[in-house]
Amino acid sequence: MENSGEKTLATPISPSSVGPRQRWLGLLAVLAATLMNLLDSSVVGVAAPAIRADLGGGYASIQWIAAGYTLALAVGLLTGARLGDMYGRKFMLMVGVVGFVVLSVACALAWSPETLIIARVLQGLLGALMIPQTFGLLRDLFPPAEIGKAFAVFGPAIGLSTVLGPIVAGVLVDGDLFGTGWRMIFLINIPLGAFALLIGRRTLPKVAPSEAGGRLDVGGMLIAGVGTFMLVHPLVQGRELGWPTWSLIECAVSLPVLGAFAVHQLRREAAGRVPLIRLGVFRRRSYASGVGFVMVFFGAIVGISMAIGLFLQLGLGYTPTRASLTMGAWALGAFVGSGFSGVTMGKLGRRILHIGLAVMAAGITWMYLVFDHAGVDVGTGDLLPALGLFGLGMGMIFVPVFDIIMGEVEDHEVGSASGALESLQQLGASLGIAVLGTVFFGVIGAQATHNFDDEAAPRLRTELTAAGVPVSTQDAIVAGLRACVDDRENATDPDRLPASCTTVPVTPASAEAVAKAGADTHVRSSVDAVERTTLLALGLTAVAFALGFLLPKRARENQALVPDPSPTHHEPALV
Repeated sequence: MENSGEKTLATPISPSSVGPRQRWLGLLAVLAATLMNLLDSSVVGVAAPAIRADLGGGYASIQWIAAGYTLALAVGLLTGARLGDMYGRKFMLMVGVVGFVVLSVACALAWSPETLIIARVLQGLLGALMIPQTFGLLRDLFPPAEIGKAFAVFGPAIGLSTVLGPIVAGVLVDGDLFGTGWRMIFLINIPLGAFALLIGRRTLPKVAPSEAGGRLDVGGMLIAGVGTFMLVHPLVQGRELGWPTWSLIECAVSLPVLGAFAVHQLRREAAGRVPLIRLGVFRRRSYASGVGFVMVFFGAIVGISMAIGLFLQLGLGYTPTRASLTMGAWALGAFVGSGFSGVTMGKLGRRILHIGLAVMAAGITWMYLVFDHAGVDVGTGDLLPALGLFGLGMGMIFVPVFDIIMGEVEDHEVGSASGALESLQQLGASLGIAVLGTVFFGVIGAQATHNFDDEAAPRLRTELTAAGVPVSTQDAIVAGLRACVDDRENATDPDRLPASCTTVPVTPASAEAVAKAGADTHVRSSVDAVERTTLLALGLTAVAFALGFLLPKRARENQALVPDPSPTHHEPALV
């Protein structure tokens, strides 16, 4: 017997015909699906060192495990939105949840970096089926008079998951439940997905597809996918390969490929067919600058988040739990900032973005000063206030930014504009991981010999002299260790011991001092890397601050309070 809350695909459903209990259970199902995406976007940053230690691979593998997911999500979001219009939001959400859980299990069963990256990319594509449906389903569940109550529950729940996600990841990795180690961060999606499926199937309404029988723009999807991959791939892989000529050519060619995508969309729209993106929205200065704002903003916060997480574990040797708890100050600040902006955005309008960015910049500057002053002695207590301040500013931006960017978009353009904004947000995150990650690992390699010569070598000679090691032997040890440190910090596979490290003439009397000098050099190089990355993030924050002046001063009141009821309006994903 058909569920009382569902209608046939031929008959649109009215939110008023859905019972209160069914609405709130449906909201929980949508929230469970959303949480899977949020968790898988954030947990890898904490678990990446443990994954690499188990599966092997180079530093580029760490970047691809994170960037592969966000890149696939960026490419697939526009297609996922169209599929929801063509086949119904509930159906596509259910398909996406099933596929996402299956791919989560595949991630947990990965036996090499390559298999995990492939599973993550496919997982991102399935996530792109889920995310565009969630806000539309909430509009299908709740009438306009109650949609505010739904978002009053949904928003804080998303914020809380952002706080707890990395902490849960650290606890799961260190807890090693059933001997699974890092694999449990993906297996946790099984109960979440089962809940979303069982409850969602019974409570989420079926609504007639807004464009049933339409044709999917497969050509546009492929061109966009190729172009974005060609842009991100050389940025991630180029450093390990020494920036070969092909990597620079690939990056340059990506621009005309993306241009070809734009031409394809214009021709498709001129022919009366539905494009993936209605490019007319980019003629509006507020939207075009808003896209730049979102890409720069999310690139900065996602890239610096990954860099600091890696520094805490790979540089300082923190456990995943300790690293995630340290980063928890960041997430807690974001939670508080989101609440503050939610209350004040109506009064402050665009100014809340600049206030948030100024607070972010203060937090980043504080972090830089901590790294510069404390150096290798930096600890959790030194970082907590700066991370919390950065998170506070970041959180102020999450709530109002999309409504403000969409402020001058016409009603008939909202669906395409918001879908494109979601996709470009994820592309910005992918580029942030690629660029800031490349800078982080590049500085570690570039600074290795400098830090060894300036700090480690003089201290090593002093300790060798105290241990009675002859000067001639000291020279051989220092020269050999210098070559070893340089090769190891620049190696594509950090788990493979370079040949130069096997020829260092270590004696029992010098072994401890040699090991200490190597470790000290690595920590100092990691501090230099996170300092440089922090400065880059500060620069991106300044760019976002400037772009913010091009945005409308206020969001449209009807859009800020109640999502547009048109069936093609896809709200941007929350982070």
